[in-house]
Amino acid sequence: MCTLLKPERNRTVFSFITMARTFGNKPGFHHLLTGFTISRRPLQTLAYEELRHSADPEPYRATAFVLHGLLGSARNWRSFSRALLSNISNPSGWRLVLVDLRNHGRSAKIEGLNPPHDLVNAAQDLAHLVKSQGWAWPDVVLGHSMGGKVALQFAESCARGHYGGSAKLPKQLWVLDSIPGEVIRENSDGEVEKVLQTLQSLPSSIPSRKWLVDHMIELGFSKSLSEWIGTNLKKQGDHETWAFNLDGVVQMFKSYQEKSYWHLLEQPPKDMEIAVVRAENSDRWDPDVIQRLGSLANREGDGSEGKFSVHVLPKSGHWVHVDNPKGLLEIVAPRISSLRP
Repeated sequence: MCTLLKPERNRTVFSFITMARTFGNKPGFHHLLTGFTISRRPLQTLAYEELRHSADPEPYRATAFVLHGLLGSARNWRSFSRALLSNISNPSGWRLVLVDLRNHGRSAKIEGLNPPHDLVNAAQDLAHLVKSQGWAWPDVVLGHSMGGKVALQFAESCARGHYGGSAKLPKQLWVLDSIPGEVIRENSDGEVEKVLQTLQSLPSSIPSRKWLVDHMIELGFSKSLSEWIGTNLKKQGDHETWAFNLDGVVQMFKSYQEKSYWHLLEQPPKDMEIAVVRAENSDRWDPDVIQRLGSLANREGDGSEGKFSVHVLPKSGHWVHVDNPKGLLEIVAPRISSLRP
């Protein structure tokens, strides 16, 4: 069921009722209204989608931002976000904003998101979005992989006053299978670097999605990874082109590797909780990093700082929202529900 609403402030809003599929027919899920808001103005702000609950006509009272990872987009997190909204205790009080980070998704073609393409500017984009739309600052920021580090940078910049006196820290920050410190190449299998190098070696115009998938498989990449890379193509005339800005993505990955936020985990800002979710079967984690996270989570605080917690998601690799979405919901939803908007 789809209802096209009247355009407002040069935005087009598509709203429709979603039914539970991947996550089962949870009671009340059919009342979930998913509203997608796509900015059509040439503003220097990110593209985004909004999810709201339809059961209550009252306006939302709290907001959660959802941030995708490298080479991803907001659409990758639609299914999980719908399920999350239906599983928190007061869904009508919440709004979820699924963001396309710079150089990704619909934000890839937005003018004004100037270099350097690093985590600092990616987080600054979120602040610009809040200010340009006249929104309250988000209560929760949830980021996967690179998006997890963008979330950490957002909190750090907010705490240091870089976004102005009106900025407020998130109450919860969720970092999903993202290494909080520098990524040491010797401890990595280098798959991401190989993918980016391969994409840079390809022509800007790809003959077809099938050609790309077959080519990457021939180069030794898995079929599932090759097919996922293929979803980032979009039709342009008689050929395919990338839906992301490849040069910008490469710069963002370099920044992701270099930035460290251990200091933020060691001293979370007061009244904020940072929660790291580590996928049990993820190949991103060095034993020393796991041990360091555990030590931080087990220490006793004196109440002068915020909270830090670590959660292990069983039966999941890096793609937490695909490998074990139910398990991820069981970790995240109760904690967000405790905020009681």
